[in-house]
Formats: sequence, structure tokens, C-alpha cells
Amino acid sequence: MDLLEVSNMIKRGGLNMSELKKKINYTVVCVNEFANKFHIASKEAFNYLYEHKGVEFIKEHYDIEHTLSIDDAVEDLIMICRNNGGGY
Repeated sequence: MDLLEVSNMIKRGGLNMSELKKKINYTVVCVNEFANKFHIASKEAFNYLYEHKGVEFIKEHYDIEHTLSIDDAVEDLIMICRNNGGGY
């Protein structure tokens, strides 16, 4: 979902700001925990997760993923990224 899609969803009433903040915060936590696990910078972790479909996975499966432990979510991200050419 890009910025234009988010803006359009808010205008149509399909996404409220508190829901969006929760999703953004959860994504930030996942990226930071991924970075910590592999001892890399958060920016490098985000770029890696974005390139290998991890960020897309979080966005598409937020409703399920946020009910798991962060460790389980990071393990899911590792698996998704490896399946999409990642090396971590």
C-alpha cells in the first residue's frame, strides 16, 4: 500500500488513523527486532525486508501476525524473505 492508497482509504472511511498507527508501529517493531537479531542497522533491515517481500507480508497479514509473539513474527519474516531470494 503506498501513500496515495492510504490517503484514498482514509477519505473513504476505510482506514482510521489509529488503525494505521498500529500497523505502522507494528511494522517498525518487526523491522527493529529483525535488525537486532542479525546485528544490522534498522535501515538495512527495512531495505532487506522491503526487497524480499517481508514488508509486503506484514501489511497483508497484519491481522494474524500481530497476535503472534515478535519472535514468531521475525521467524515468519526470515522464512518469507528466504523464499524470495533473501540470504538472512
